Amino acid sequence: MLQVIGLTSTRHRGQRPAVDDLTFEAGSGCVTALLGPPGSGKTSALRLMLELEPGRGITYFRGRPLHRVAQPAREVGVLLGEVPGHPARTVRGQLRMLSAAAGVPASRADDLLDSVGLAGLKDQRIGTLSLGMDRRLALASALLADPHTLILDEPVEGLCAREADWLHGMLRSHADRGGTVLYTTQDPREAARSAGHVVTIDSGRLVADQVAADFSRTRLRPRVAVRSPHAARLAAVVSREARAARRSVEVVTEASSSRLSVYGSSCAEIGDAAFRHGLPVHQLADEVGDAGSVSAPHHDRLPGGGRGAPAEAGETQGAAVFGAASGDAAGGPERVTRPAVDSGGAQSPPPIRRRPARGPLRPVRYELRRLFGVRTTTLIVAATLVASAALSLVLARNGRTPLPHVLVAWPSLLPLPPAALGAGLLGALSFGDEFRYPALAAGRGTVPRRLGLLLAKLAVSAGVALSLALLVVLTSAECLRLAYGGDLVRVPSNAVSLAVSWSGLTVGCAWAGLLAAGIFRVTAAGVAAVLAVPVLMVPLIQAMPKAPTTRSVSGLPGRLRELAWLQWPHEADRWVMALVRVVAHPVGTALTLSLSVLVCAYLFMSLRGRVRW
Repeated sequence: MLQVIGLTSTRHRGQRPAVDDLTFEAGSGCVTALLGPPGSGKTSALRLMLELEPGRGITYFRGRPLHRVAQPAREVGVLLGEVPGHPARTVRGQLRMLSAAAGVPASRADDLLDSVGLAGLKDQRIGTLSLGMDRRLALASALLADPHTLILDEPVEGLCAREADWLHGMLRSHADRGGTVLYTTQDPREAARSAGHVVTIDSGRLVADQVAADFSRTRLRPRVAVRSPHAARLAAVVSREARAARRSVEVVTEASSSRLSVYGSSCAEIGDAAFRHGLPVHQLADEVGDAGSVSAPHHDRLPGGGRGAPAEAGETQGAAVFGAASGDAAGGPERVTRPAVDSGGAQSPPPIRRRPARGPLRPVRYELRRLFGVRTTTLIVAATLVASAALSLVLARNGRTPLPHVLVAWPSLLPLPPAALGAGLLGALSFGDEFRYPALAAGRGTVPRRLGLLLAKLAVSAGVALSLALLVVLTSAECLRLAYGGDLVRVPSNAVSLAVSWSGLTVGCAWAGLLAAGIFRVTAAGVAAVLAVPVLMVPLIQAMPKAPTTRSVSGLPGRLRELAWLQWPHEADRWVMALVRVVAHPVGTALTLSLSVLVCAYLFMSLRGRVRW
């Protein structure tokens, strides 16, 4: 059961709140429609329930507020707008990535694809899906963790009648299994047809809380929609003939002077009257109108959301007029008595704080599927290998470039080799894609700075950077062997030190791009942080005054062995010295300093976000 008590949104600059003391219940095993015209506060109410916006009030999901649910995805499935996924990701890849985030088996994605009818489109890109298929994928994402409650905002808006019926069938099926379903709509006929319980709001306040049968009886009644260039004359004719025949007919002039709504008559009677008086008629259709406030004007809207086109016979206009909060006609909206809210003895409801999204339950698996689920990673790796091979052939041709620089394709003109730039770009995309297509933080506007997610991104980006560094060296060596023979390529004597420095450079660039993108929430910041190491930091360090050194670090491994609890073999001393020489190099010093600053800034931002919320 879903219980909403005293929801009130935050006031902005003296304006009235979008949601004002809203209280209702949505029972288990029932589909509940939250009905209201555009701007009535439906979406704001959903966001308050899900703690996506600050305000006051409380929402209980089976007796617990959302922030006290250990795994919210297993309790609430949400459909707000379109699928927040990378357009180049496949349908199956998107669901498998979200499976890792929700902590469910990957096989659950394939089961849901069959359930929502997308099994044949599992390899199609999200960006190529139609609106109906996109809505099916969004519903599959909401159902991924098998939640008890479904919350959907205008789920059938813009869909054709067949797709809308299918989606409502899925919602009823979920409710029949004991689940709770709450969806918003602005079409009263849709609410009466598809829901078992209708909650009507207007201007953020509760208007009526009714079962569907009572809603249909008290709020909906048939009418005839008439459009004529002589609407005023036709209205006078219909009213005069109704009085003469002693029939109860009500004629309402809409905001547009060419449209009438006639209650208590039929298409045949109005058409005959117009024919007898020679009045042209451009539209004549039976509709079902909302009786909440029949005297108010409304705009033309089709059930699918389009404007300006006439509705077919028997169809209702989607933006029918809703009763005001005061209620004014006999047989109008029913009332509910809202329970008093007592938060620790206070008269006002408790505050709702906007809480950040949770991180993935299986962060490493999530990050691997996020990274390799799009073509961007493959394209960057391929471009890096091609550029590195070409530069290696050019550098080896003149014979003046040292062999290590030839193998890593690092000419003196470039601030960084292609492999380091590629690793930095992949690291920057780790957070950059999250902010552009926030699968983890849909509707929250940010990405969670969780330690588990950060460690997973660091580990995966480091593995990719090391793999890319090894592939570049092997590819360059093979190209040199094919072009100039095997005598050119030989193992240098300081191979260990070179391997450590090469690995540290690529991994450091990947981490610098990742951390900067996570701090500034944009991919370009990560790339800028990578380029700042050789362009800004290295010249700055080289310009610093150097004092004469009187002590040596040659005995550092032995001194570390004396302080350590565990004794490592003596063969590891050369690895320690290689690492020290890498850090002592100007590029290594600049990269170490940059990473230290970025780590501190990232931790500061994370702690500030936790204290704030």
